[in-house]
Amino acid sequence: MNDFSSRCEAFARWHRDNPMVWRYFERFAFEAINRGRVRISHWLIINRIRWEVSIVTTGTDFKISNDTFAFYARLWRAKYPKHRDLFSVKRILGEPDDPFYILKFV
Repeated sequence: MNDFSSRCEAFARWHRDNPMVWRYFERFAFEAINRGRVRISHWLIINRIRWEVSIVTTGTDFKISNDTFAFYARLWRAKYPKHRDLFSVKRILGEPDDPFYILKFV
């Protein structure tokens, strides 16, 4: 298995263990779309999630690894092709051309 596939598997495990991150990611991305944004940074979304979890909500803090950012953007692009250009992504070494590749793991 190549390194990219291994990273996808690691992301998928983390994603399954932390479903609230994806719910926040979708919510904040759609908020941006509904306010007329056509391009934003997936880093912005993740950092807003960090803010919400650390400051706004109560409960147990958790850490979102910087290693997950790129995979959330790819998951978004695969799940919402109509809005795929909301986030730009740089190709990762070993990444296949298939934009839906991430869906094999999640």
